[in-house]
Amino acid sequence: MSLARGLYSTALTLLSPLIWQRVWREHDAQHPRLERLGIIPPTPNTTPDSERPIWLHAASLGEVVMVGSLVEALRQRYPWRPLVLTTMTATGAAQAARLLHTPQGSSGLAPARHHYLPLDFPLSARRFVRRLRPVLAIMVETELWPNLMAACARDDIALCVINGRLSPRAFQRYRRIGALMRDSLAHVSGLSAKSQQDLERFMALGLPPARGAAVGSLKFELEIAEQVIADGQALRQSFAQRPVWIAASTHDGEDDQILAAHAAVRDQHPQALLLLVPRHPQRFEAVAAQAAQWCQARGESSLRRSAMSESGTEVADAVSVLVGDSLGELLTLYAASDIAFIGGSLVPIGGHNLLEPAALGLPLLSGPSLDNFSEIAEVMTAEGALQVVADDAALAEAVNALFSDQAAQQKAGQAASQVVERNRGALSGTLAMLEHHLPL
Repeated sequence: MSLARGLYSTALTLLSPLIWQRVWREHDAQHPRLERLGIIPPTPNTTPDSERPIWLHAASLGEVVMVGSLVEALRQRYPWRPLVLTTMTATGAAQAARLLHTPQGSSGLAPARHHYLPLDFPLSARRFVRRLRPVLAIMVETELWPNLMAACARDDIALCVINGRLSPRAFQRYRRIGALMRDSLAHVSGLSAKSQQDLERFMALGLPPARGAAVGSLKFELEIAEQVIADGQALRQSFAQRPVWIAASTHDGEDDQILAAHAAVRDQHPQALLLLVPRHPQRFEAVAAQAAQWCQARGESSLRRSAMSESGTEVADAVSVLVGDSLGELLTLYAASDIAFIGGSLVPIGGHNLLEPAALGLPLLSGPSLDNFSEIAEVMTAEGALQVVADDAALAEAVNALFSDQAAQQKAGQAASQVVERNRGALSGTLAMLEHHLPL
């Protein structure tokens, strides 16, 4: 073990009480907590190499949605190989269950299953890799776990990074642990970056130049399932003819600003409905309570999505805020909306995925913190699909303007969906890179 990785592992061990506390809080009843220590059902040693699984790791909900087209392509090209999809979060796990649900009897595909990624302790990482025995490990974006990567290298397992991205801020953070990054990136067999700038940052951190290529962003390959659209339309009917805007993936410090903006929106459009969707499930209770208190002070009411008995039941006019507290329904809520504000952007988080609502043809609004999606945001802004607002007052002004001008709303939504369509193509480049390490 290198000195850098040894220091990293020591720091993880010292922090393990805090790490395990979070794991305990986010427990998923469908999976034992021991998965976090790498304890999973083993792939038998008698399994031939041609039938060893492909392992794909996508951290959370957005990443699982993004790799949907890749999962489909891999299962069609390698139908005999099992697929194991790992996530870090419960929202990612819920989406993974939907993505991997395939009637096995009629498809002829090998089984697919989900596990939680083990914590990156040396023994847990080694145990997981040796039990799984993947033929190929695929990490999405910035999921660079040093001990897992070293465990793959130790067992001679090719490891690829897809849709690799490094924002300027993340790049500066990783430079502070340059020795650890050089050690980790030396284990990467191939990396497909979403842009040339991202690729250059990875190379500056130690990725051998011959192992990387810029192929574009897989996020543009997003395909919205017809069932999601149908579910969204059914939910939209429960809102009657009310104007609806969604504030999605919000963080602590944003909800107050969004509710303040909604008050100004309701002043001009009294029937307006806000769908307020926190980014993290552990905030559902607090945000629902905040929305209920805010509505009560205004003589209005709030409703939790989890409390709706059925999507066909009309939401009462008195309901001003619907809190999206159901796992894995963000795309459905987008499909039920007229305008989308993407959170993590009025606070210094760096923004979240702009392309999911764009693919559904929604006009986009965002705060100024967009480091995580700067290139996409620039294109969306230049095409008239995205408006960047500075604060709650500007957010309210933008929502009111779009509600008051249906033509402008439609034009911005069309521009958003056209940006997505024009930038497709990363999937073929990603598959070419993976097939180099996973021949037919």
